[in-house]
Amino acid sequence: MSANTNNPDDFIALSAYPQAIIHVDCDAFFTSCEASRDPSLKGRPVVTGKERGIVSCPSYEAKAQGVKRGMRLGEAKKLCAGLAILSSDYELYSIYSARIFTILRRFTPQVEEYSIDEAFCDLAGLRRFYRSSYSDIALKIKESVRKELDITVSIGLSLTKMLAKICSKENKPDGLTAVPGYRLREFLKDKPLERVCGFGPNTTALLNKCGIRTILDYVSKPLSFVDKLLGKIGRELWHELRGDSVYKVSGEGNSKQLSISKTKTFVPVSEDPEVVKGELLRNMESAFIKLRRHRLSARSLAIILRREDFNHTGLEADLTRHSSSTLEFTGICAELFRRIFEKGTRYRATGVILSDIIYEKDEERGLFDNRAEIEKTRVLGHLIDEINASYGKHTIHIASTGRVLNKEEHPRNDLAWRKTALLRGETFRRRIGIPLLKLKYKKVRLLLLLMLINGGIL
Repeated sequence: MSANTNNPDDFIALSAYPQAIIHVDCDAFFTSCEASRDPSLKGRPVVTGKERGIVSCPSYEAKAQGVKRGMRLGEAKKLCAGLAILSSDYELYSIYSARIFTILRRFTPQVEEYSIDEAFCDLAGLRRFYRSSYSDIALKIKESVRKELDITVSIGLSLTKMLAKICSKENKPDGLTAVPGYRLREFLKDKPLERVCGFGPNTTALLNKCGIRTILDYVSKPLSFVDKLLGKIGRELWHELRGDSVYKVSGEGNSKQLSISKTKTFVPVSEDPEVVKGELLRNMESAFIKLRRHRLSARSLAIILRREDFNHTGLEADLTRHSSSTLEFTGICAELFRRIFEKGTRYRATGVILSDIIYEKDEERGLFDNRAEIEKTRVLGHLIDEINASYGKHTIHIASTGRVLNKEEHPRNDLAWRKTALLRGETFRRRIGIPLLKLKYKKVRLLLLLMLINGGIL
């Protein structure tokens, strides 16, 4: 369907699904993973984020009692009696995330991993193969995830990625919302602008001043008006919301990334520059591990220091060329830290953002670059990754991050359950990449391995 820019009111598809895109969004993903691993948590108000001191992810039972993401844990406990507070187990969440994407790829090869708990899938042309409607295919996906992983997802089905994302939020949790082309006007007529991913508070305020308050108001405006007001982004969203696909579903997973970020809160808060710097460099190491995993290189590095009052300061710098070597950015990171660190200020978190990213194979060398030295540092980085993959992440690390491994005792330094429930041969840094099921039966705790084999749990 092509949008008729001369008649802005005419954007009804002649067929139900000239394109069929779904957005899969996991429901309260972190707490759902915890409840899948520990059935005693099911139906209870649960939050993760104990190590941060704030709510990272509340279960729907906790949300029903007013608990929100980002809320301080003390405030959450006052609102919700019997609240279970857990330390985040990101290894567990990554395992579940990878398994979800594997299930999605059984249904269609075109799966775009949008985040750890979200994905877009292109279902166009699959009705004949499955002998089912697009809605029925989406239901089969929901049932497969629920049956194999014991978590629920909400799915939105429509003509474009933007519309599918709006649909997936419509009936959470465990919902399915399908909006074919001929129902677009009806669906969008009462949807606020805030539902559009891409319309922030400032854009929404500007559109409101122009008398535009719903998504239908927006798409009913002529393209010339939208283009003049919001430019390229506004024009692309206008097409997407009218059912004209601009943002295609990429089947390349996370290999094409605009940026890679690693942020971590540490406890207790600290004003010691060596501690804060160590936390920052540890985040940088993690970001570069991910960069090299996808055979990418970065040119720009930004750092963020978050103070105890949650305000933050940041600074960015560029290399003269792209690189995937942690060592080539270490000096830059240390210098940025020196410039923005404030003595006597207590910090609670650090973050690193890598941007201007390309594939390693596309790196260009300057006439005066020491190519032998560049290649040596690149190979060294991958060699360190291989060693750490065998003996545990950060087994080999930058010396100044050593203090991060020896944190002083603090009530919020409790480890996630999986990091203490070790099997024979496992260590804190080296564990089998499958979740453990945590059960209590007749006051005896059983540890059962959830073996994810051939699309099922045995």
